[in-house]
Amino acid sequence: MNKRIAFLVSAGALLFIISVAAWAQENTTLPRFEDYPVTNHYQGKTAQPMIAKQDRRFRTRLREAAQEKPNFAGKYVFHAFGCGASCLMGFVLDAQTGKVVRIPFTICCWPIDVEHPIEFNLESSLLVFKGSRNEKGGGTYYYNFDGKRFVLVREIETGMPNTNP
Repeated sequence: MNKRIAFLVSAGALLFIISVAAWAQENTTLPRFEDYPVTNHYQGKTAQPMIAKQDRRFRTRLREAAQEKPNFAGKYVFHAFGCGASCLMGFVLDAQTGKVVRIPFTICCWPIDVEHPIEFNLESSLLVFKGSRNEKGGGTYYYNFDGKRFVLVREIETGMPNTNP
C-alpha cells in the first residue's frame, strides 16, 4: 500500500510540474508580428486626413503623413514625431478614409540600447513600444490596433529608469 501511495504522490507531483512548466512557457511567449497578420492592403493614393478639433495643432504632421504610403497594418500610415527630449507621440492615418487615431500616450525614456522605441510593420497590426508611457513606469508594451483603438496585448514592466538622455 505504501508503494502505491508513493507512486500516486510522485505521479501527482510530476503532473503538477508539467502543468506549471506549460503555463510558464505559455506566459513567457512574447507577441510576434506574424501573430497579428493583416489581409487588407490599400494601394491607392493616401486620403487627406479628417482633422478633428482636438487634432488641429497637429495638422502639419497630419498633412505630412498624407504624403506617405501605408507603412502599418496594410492600409495605415503610422506617423510618430518628437514631443520633447527623448519623447515621441504619434497617430495612425487610415490611407483609404483619412480617419485619424492618436496613440493614447507618449513614449519616452527608452533604454539607450534601444534603437527604435516603436516597432511596427506593413504586414501586421501589432505595435511594440519600448520605454515609459506618459513618463510613468517603463518596459515593453505590445498593442494590437483594431482599426479604432490600440488594445493592450501584453506588457512587461521593468520599471527602468530614464536612461536615454
